[in-house]
Amino acid sequence: MRARGSLFWDVLGIHRETLAGIREVARTGPLHGIGIDSWAIDYGLLDRDGLLLGQVFSHRDARVDGIAEKVVAEIGAPALYATTGIQQLPFNTLYQLVAARGTAALESAETLLLLPDLLGYWLTGAVGAERTNASTTQLYDVRAGAWAVDLCRDLGLPWGILPPLRDPGSLLGPLLPEVAREVGVGADVPVVAVGSHDTASAVVGVPASGGDFAYISSGTWSLVGLELDAPVLTEAAREADFTNELGVDGTVRFLKNVMGLWVLSESLRSWSERRYADVELRSLIAAAAEFAPLRTVVDINDPRLLAPSTAADPMPERIAALAAEAGETVPHSPVAITRCIVDSLAVAYRRHVRTAATLAGTSPEVVHVVGGGSQNELLCQLTADACGLPVLAGPVEAAALGNVLVQGRALGADLPDLSAMRDLVRRSYDVRRFEPRDGTDWAAAERRVG
Repeated sequence: MRARGSLFWDVLGIHRETLAGIREVARTGPLHGIGIDSWAIDYGLLDRDGLLLGQVFSHRDARVDGIAEKVVAEIGAPALYATTGIQQLPFNTLYQLVAARGTAALESAETLLLLPDLLGYWLTGAVGAERTNASTTQLYDVRAGAWAVDLCRDLGLPWGILPPLRDPGSLLGPLLPEVAREVGVGADVPVVAVGSHDTASAVVGVPASGGDFAYISSGTWSLVGLELDAPVLTEAAREADFTNELGVDGTVRFLKNVMGLWVLSESLRSWSERRYADVELRSLIAAAAEFAPLRTVVDINDPRLLAPSTAADPMPERIAALAAEAGETVPHSPVAITRCIVDSLAVAYRRHVRTAATLAGTSPEVVHVVGGGSQNELLCQLTADACGLPVLAGPVEAAALGNVLVQGRALGADLPDLSAMRDLVRRSYDVRRFEPRDGTDWAAAERRVG
């Protein structure tokens, strides 16, 4: 939602819907536990009475424009990466806080809570930061396993507002009595700190049968990477702009953030608002599958694709402008633009799967695609073709499954490790396999993107 030129989350509306969801589940049967995962980066500020200070900004708000460059100039990119191991994304929590320096809200804040921790606080009254999400903020020291206090001091940030860290699988506590009454459950229902970054939960839900796999959590964002035992903090990893985020059971999600299906969904919204005929997603994907492959590819991670589509600056026109700028065939129709987006995503997936493997010294044998993008058969097939590896697509709700699996173990289920959790997913859900096809020069397409 926009107000006075800024972009905010309706966080109280999200809380209201969280309560409605708990209430609905409780009506259908016994409720054994609750776990919350969400996107990363965004946060709320609490005052000394535990009340929310102002609105919760969206990471897509323009207040962060130009901030990352100033911080890098002050601290140095190598020093930042050596401490945090995090990809340089302009909206990281670190940059949001630097943008907020001097504001009344930040100066009055007693506590910062990332979004899933804020929702958990309203359910239980417990204050904390779950590590998989904390590690995405660029405020976390990946070597020390603690908040990067010295970095905060160097940037004049109030590090004392950062809450205690907690591990996935720990108990926040029971529901507050007033919350239990409102949703109609017993006050002893526990709330569990799961992998609260949704990608951390999604990686738990990957139905892998071994360790030699790459994953793509494909949705609004695409998270492309590997599961490792330790971070990769080399200069080559920094220059490739890969991120080291924590996973469940002490793992590291070594990955690259890719703009993802956001670009397609915003294009669909733009076409719908302009009343284009036949812009339903399924028919567009079917038509795009028949369209000339790799006719147009663009850098799908270009920052100009980050902001929401508007009437004055619609997403399809941004795609066309990027194509023209790169000397590519300019797509005009919804089908041509859709094929451009899907091809460009597959090119990005190819690049980042291969780069991750080189940087980590591994050789993945398969790519698991989970999340909403696993339903896009064209994207899955093109990913197999581009990467030269089989793609196993599904489950769609991997994040929800990973959430429930971590809850289950915390509440006593016999799921001792990630292997056991994934074995249960594999036995419970069918996945679709896409074999790579020859005949398309994906290497040349990748070179065109630069």
